[in-house]
Amino acid sequence: MRILHTSDWHLGQHFMGKTRQAEHQAFCAWLIEQVRAHEVDALLIAGDIFDTGAPPSYAREQYNRFIVELRGSGCELVVLGGNHDSVAMLGESKTLLAQLDTRVIPAVCDDLHEQLLLLNRRDGQPGAILCGIPFIRPRDVLLSQAGQSAQDKQQSLQQAIQQHYCDLYALAEAKREALGGQLPIIASGHLTTVGASASESVREIYVGALEAFPTNAFPPAAYIALGHIHRPQKVGGLEHIRYCGSPIPLSFDEAKQQKEVLLVELDATGLRGISALPVPRFQPLLGVRGSLKELALAIAEAAEQGSEERPVWLEVLVSTDDYLSDLQVRIAALCEGLPVEVLRIRRERGAAGAGLRGQAKETLDELSVDQVFDQRLLSETLDEADQGRLRGLYQQVVSQLTEGNP
Repeated sequence: MRILHTSDWHLGQHFMGKTRQAEHQAFCAWLIEQVRAHEVDALLIAGDIFDTGAPPSYAREQYNRFIVELRGSGCELVVLGGNHDSVAMLGESKTLLAQLDTRVIPAVCDDLHEQLLLLNRRDGQPGAILCGIPFIRPRDVLLSQAGQSAQDKQQSLQQAIQQHYCDLYALAEAKREALGGQLPIIASGHLTTVGASASESVREIYVGALEAFPTNAFPPAAYIALGHIHRPQKVGGLEHIRYCGSPIPLSFDEAKQQKEVLLVELDATGLRGISALPVPRFQPLLGVRGSLKELALAIAEAAEQGSEERPVWLEVLVSTDDYLSDLQVRIAALCEGLPVEVLRIRRERGAAGAGLRGQAKETLDELSVDQVFDQRLLSETLDEADQGRLRGLYQQVVSQLTEGNP
């Protein structure tokens, strides 16, 4: 049984004024080539197929076109909802897509059997049993109880998620026995795990005591295909628990990552091997850093990766000269005539520059929501206990807003 594990496509992403449509289209074409070349039996998308709950029409069209084109390859498709995805939007076409060998699990189901999928090989024979677990919202598995502290609620959520995995795995074991006891069981998930290395484009989805799900809380599946973290990595050093990462860089701190999808091979004895298939870079994306003198050389070198048709997208971090008020004009002059587009300019904030904040102000485009809150908090005279309490309340509000998105 050959499974291709991918996640976090974020179709429809609007990146600092730029659309990713062409990159996603190129990736989808490349992925179908890999499915054919490696004779993949099933493709798993472990959450965040879309960037928002209301994606633009072109992103929905890309999604539908990919499903139609994949069907001709003889590969099954399983789509699992992520925290960015709309449960209602993914679910509206679920029945129709089932006729195209695509099974969609937008959210936790009332009937757990709906999350238990038998994956077939290309010859039509059963190849594996999937515990299809999407992003789990607290309301899906947990009832709020009066008088609980924030920490109690998060501990209850961890236990509820762990129980969900255990219950579904028990159903998978029963199904395996009914089918002769020879099929590997795999699982999916869309969450943060202990020790996972994230990037700035990853939205935190659990707070308090459940900032990360412990590795030992997963069931003993042969392979666990995870999404949400954009950096490809093993979890806790374990070969069989993996994040495949996003297929394209979704933020500048991902620019140097080699993006990949994972080809997973299983048989009746369990996991046989995992191969990383490197994803080509469809759009040059780089971050450069230095003084204005150093940036002149760095930008010229970066431009070598671009072309008139596809210029390099740049993030410029200015050090040493970050106090200057006309940085945009100076950097524009450095880029003149080169195949580059500067999407963001940032000023480095060192100890020496701390007193210059009033002169060299950051714009909101340079800051994340969390950074805005942190800077506002630092402007107050508060002890560590009060700062910690306010950060905890802030994280709860952000989590509630995230969970409340359609």
